[in-house]
Amino acid sequence: MKLSHTFLFVHDQDIALKFYRDVVGLEVRTDVTIENEYRWLTVGPADQPDVEIGLSLIGSPVPVTDHEALHALMAKGSLQGVIFEVDDVDAKFEQVRASGAEVMQEPIDQFYGVRDCAFRDPSGTMIRFSSPRS
Repeated sequence: MKLSHTFLFVHDQDIALKFYRDVVGLEVRTDVTIENEYRWLTVGPADQPDVEIGLSLIGSPVPVTDHEALHALMAKGSLQGVIFEVDDVDAKFEQVRASGAEVMQEPIDQFYGVRDCAFRDPSGTMIRFSSPRS
């Protein structure tokens, strides 16, 4: 078994695409609009061609009765995000900060063996960058 896809909710797919492609450095895997209604948009790391991160609007297949609650959680930054392993956390931090992304945590050494930092993406989702400490 292996991971193939995971999904993040976003407010605006075009803004999310620019952030994850141009700032984070992910590649576009799929960008297809289905029947002018649903856009299947995925990105992923160059070194992991089999992994796709979907940048999804809140909508189908999530029940309509849950849309408002998900929008509220996203607005508060309460939804889980992703962690990317990078070679140099400090360099990645400076690159992402220079884009104007909201800093949640500057690079620090964690007790569990990594150096990491955290940002909010344009939709408020936390993303982290980490490197194993030597």
